[in-house]
Amino acid sequence: MKKLEIITYPDERLKIPSLEVVEFGKSLEVFVEDLVYTMKTSPACVGIASPQVGVHKRIIVVDTSNSKHRENKKSHGLLVLINPRIVEFDGEIIVREGCLSVPDYTGNVRRHYWIKVQALDLKGNLLEFDTEGFEAVVIQHEIDHLDGRVFLERLVSPKDLFRRKVYKS
Repeated sequence: MKKLEIITYPDERLKIPSLEVVEFGKSLEVFVEDLVYTMKTSPACVGIASPQVGVHKRIIVVDTSNSKHRENKKSHGLLVLINPRIVEFDGEIIVREGCLSVPDYTGNVRRHYWIKVQALDLKGNLLEFDTEGFEAVVIQHEIDHLDGRVFLERLVSPKDLFRRKVYKS
């Protein structure tokens, strides 16, 4: 496994919408292993999308199970989601978001509180689940990357942008 280089804002590559994954196999599995490794070895990171490392395919990985920000104990653990999409949603929540691709800032963003997600797993099998709160926010944040968006475009207001505290590796 290797740690992948993170593309940072305002790099234009972050604005490119990602393509659906149509081929499954060993090369996808190796890439996802590297993506998971990159997430797990980055301070305070709970999710990453493939466009953040220059691969414009619809792939995200999320793991909120060890985050102090979970308001409830419910987490699906490590999620590898291929071609994810939100098929239902409800409620609203405003949360402070940060991002590996925007390392110097955090900001208050409005998201859906509850979502139902459909995606494929690493073998191409259909997954469907619902989630809420922090895990739902992280999934929405990562899907935005797949659509060429960063959280800065979703700030509640311009004054809701803050200098990020420095994390120790």
